[in-house]
Amino acid sequence: MSRLSPLSEEPISEEEDNNNSKYCSKKGHQKWRSWLKNQFSLLIFNKKQSDVKILLSVLGCPLFPVSLHPKQPISHVTSSAHYIIQHFTAATGCRKLDGKVKNMFATGKVTMAMAEDQLGSAGGAATGVPQKGCFVMWQMAPNKWLIELVVGGHKVVAGSDGDVAWRHTPWLRAHAAKGGVRPLRRALQGLDPVAVSDMFSLAQYMGEKRIMAVDCFVLKLSADQTDLADRSDNTAEMIKHVIFGYFSQRNGLLVYLEDSYLTRIQCPGAHPTYWETMIGTKIEDYRTVEGVMIAHSGLSSAIITRFGDNLKAGPTITRMEETWSIDDLAFNVPGLSADCFIPPQEVQRDYLDETLDWRSPLHE
Repeated sequence: MSRLSPLSEEPISEEEDNNNSKYCSKKGHQKWRSWLKNQFSLLIFNKKQSDVKILLSVLGCPLFPVSLHPKQPISHVTSSAHYIIQHFTAATGCRKLDGKVKNMFATGKVTMAMAEDQLGSAGGAATGVPQKGCFVMWQMAPNKWLIELVVGGHKVVAGSDGDVAWRHTPWLRAHAAKGGVRPLRRALQGLDPVAVSDMFSLAQYMGEKRIMAVDCFVLKLSADQTDLADRSDNTAEMIKHVIFGYFSQRNGLLVYLEDSYLTRIQCPGAHPTYWETMIGTKIEDYRTVEGVMIAHSGLSSAIITRFGDNLKAGPTITRMEETWSIDDLAFNVPGLSADCFIPPQEVQRDYLDETLDWRSPLHE
C-alpha cells in the first residue's frame, strides 16, 4: 500500500482539500496501474517461455519414425512404391549424388507460433506470439547428423553419430533417445532427396489422394513392434508411429509429409493418459542446387491431443505451426569429419544406462 500523505499543520480550505484528495487518488491509481502492468508482464513472460519450450520440444528436431534400412531387393509388394520413387529420383535428379556426396550443410530460418489450448476441437489458426529463429544443420552419410536451432532465446542441439541419437535442451540438458538411430525429420522435408528415396523405396503403397489441390500417390512407413518396444519403458508405452509421404502425380516431387504417434503414459496407481501427436508438413519451393532439386520452404502444423478417463473436461487439444525456409545449402563441405558428430560426454556415459525418449512432447 502507498504511504499516507502528510497532514498539513495549517488550515486549508475545502477546495484545497478536494484538490489534494484528487491528487492522491490519481497518484494511487497510477501506482495500481503500474503494479498491474508489472504483474501482467511477468505472466506474459512466463507464458512466452513456456510456449517456446513446447514449440521447440515438438517442432524443433523430431525424428523420423523408422531407421534407415539397408538396400534390399524390390519385391512385388513394394513394386508400386518403387515406381513412385523412381519418378521422384528422376524429378529431383538425386541419383547423380550417389557416391559423389559425402556430406551436406544447410542453414535456414523458422517462425513458430502456438495456439491456445482447445477442448474437443482442433480448428482455428495459431494465435500465439510468433517466435522467430534460425538453424544450421550438418549431415554425413549414412546416419550422422547434427542440428543447432535457436528460437526465442533458447538453443536446442541434437545429433547422431550413427550409433546413438541425442538432444540437448536448456531444461533437460543432454540425453539420448531410446531405440535405434533414426534420421532427422527436418532433413527429409525435401532437403535430402537421396534419403527420401531410400526411406520410401520399401514403403507400403496406400493409393491416391488429392491434397492441397494436388493429385498425389501416398506411401506409408510404420515403426515395427520391436522398435516401439525399444522406445517404451515402465511408465510410457509407444503404441504406434507412422508417416505418410505424398508424391505429386504430375511432377513426382514430395509435396507433403504427415506423421502421427500415440503414447500411453501411466504411473503406478493412476489412470492411463494418452498423447497423440500429428505433424503435417507442406513442402514447396523446389530449386536446383548443384543440379539437384531441393525444397526451400514449407509449413508444418502440429496437433497434440491428450485424452483419458482421468481428464474430466474431456480431450485437450493444442495446436502449433512452423514456417521454415532455407537460406543456403551445400554439398561436400571441406573439413567436416566424423569427429564433428561425437555426442556430449554425459550422453556417452549414460547411453548404456537409462535413456530418455522424445515421445511425449509436453512431458519435457
